[in-house]
Amino acid sequence: MKDAVSTGDLDLPSWDDVIAAHARIAPYIHRTPVLTSRFMNELTGAELFFKCENFQKAGAFKVRGATNAVFGLTDEVAGKGVATHSSGNHALSLSYAAGQRGIPCHVVMPSTAPEAKKAAVRGYGGTITECEPSTTSREAVFAEVHARTGADFVHPYNDPRVIAGQATCSRELMEQVEGLDAVIAPIGGGGMVSGCCLTLSNIAPNVEIYAAEPEQADDAYRSFKAGHIIADDAPVTIADGLKVPLKERTWHFVSTYVTDILTASEEEIVDAMKLTWQRMKIVMEPSCAVPLATIIKNPDVFRGKRVGVIVTGGNVDLDKLPWMS
Repeated sequence: MKDAVSTGDLDLPSWDDVIAAHARIAPYIHRTPVLTSRFMNELTGAELFFKCENFQKAGAFKVRGATNAVFGLTDEVAGKGVATHSSGNHALSLSYAAGQRGIPCHVVMPSTAPEAKKAAVRGYGGTITECEPSTTSREAVFAEVHARTGADFVHPYNDPRVIAGQATCSRELMEQVEGLDAVIAPIGGGGMVSGCCLTLSNIAPNVEIYAAEPEQADDAYRSFKAGHIIADDAPVTIADGLKVPLKERTWHFVSTYVTDILTASEEEIVDAMKLTWQRMKIVMEPSCAVPLATIIKNPDVFRGKRVGVIVTGGNVDLDKLPWMS
């Protein structure tokens, strides 16, 4: 574990916030199962415990943070609705949560976002404004939508309410599986990994925390090695949920508590995704396959360990599976 970095004026969530979030969102989420596979254990030489957030409401872990944010609003603020920018899972999760509360939801999505995720946003009642597939365009278009609607901004990951909500996933995992040596999750903006850091630093500080990232969108890896945030504007990877850069709150958790960040190639990600579909019958999206890909790629890191693997979502465009092209 690294030495703590200064939090400065950051508004960071606490363990009490996680406990409160878990109670607040309980009526609106699933306590997702943990699955195991003898085949995967033999393949990797580790004992793997897959926390299946692909079975979550709205099909992704992001419903936890989104629901915590939505149901933590006062009635006055909630009346103007919520707004965000997202490549997909946070957008549809926030739309789901807003629908549960009966308030408007405005989302800015890249034009290249999977059609399945756009359809889910609309199905939950969200209103989509499209942007170009870059961080610059996303934030610029969002600024216009935010100014027009006056809705409460729920950032996909750089939001203490969201991080506290995501931390409830690893809290459940630690209750469901005893004696874990490590936990690994995909990293894009770092919301889930930050949640893992928040949980484990409070209740299981000896458990190692790994983050997994595509080689073609490895800004978190390079940031981790450099000691400061390095942001790519428009990386190209099949893992569409991992294209966004770290922000100051998630960087605090990553730089303080993460053991290491591991990367996988596009081919390795697709192979791991296909292998999980075949062997475990788990529908996962490419972003969720990155942790398994890095475990397979780095056997010496995980051999002999009990490892919690966060399967972050299962919202896949079934007409465009990566091995079909």
